[in-house]
Amino acid sequence: MVSVAGWAAASTPGTFPPLPRAVAQSFYRRMRAVAPAARGAIDRDRATDPEQIFADTACGRLAGSLDDAGLRALGMWTHHWCMRFYDDDTRVGRRLVREIAARPGLGWTADEVRWMLRESISAGSAAADRFTLPRAAAAQLPPADRPFDELPPGDRPLDDVPPGFRPGAQVPRQRHGD
Repeated sequence: MVSVAGWAAASTPGTFPPLPRAVAQSFYRRMRAVAPAARGAIDRDRATDPEQIFADTACGRLAGSLDDAGLRALGMWTHHWCMRFYDDDTRVGRRLVREIAARPGLGWTADEVRWMLRESISAGSAAADRFTLPRAAAAQLPPADRPFDELPPGDRPLDDVPPGFRPGAQVPRQRHGD
């Protein structure tokens, strides 16, 4: 299991300059607002049929009840949770991340993408789908705002995006039955 330490990962020097503390704290405040509902929905969905249509799941109903800002907070919380506790138990959370990643026009900010990238990079290669949400969110940013110049070529999350990728396009399912 891989673990990423929230604020420490957000503020540790490394690939990206640290986010201002107020910016990171605003992310955590927004994520805390959706966390109880998200955790409850994930727990309920673990006990159901994994092939159930997403809109019919507890996570799907929660996602459908949120505006764009709430959906971004839900995506960030779920991404954070999956990066901290990445193992077979995160199957439902990873599905939620893929579903949010497939939604166009959520209004992601460059700071939100940088925060998720820092979490993804800190998680390391054990979390194979760690770039799913930051990649999709970055694709929705104007090219000049994409925060990848600091990464070496080959490590940039959009380097391996297939030609013709469109934000909101169906995100490929992971192998291993999730």
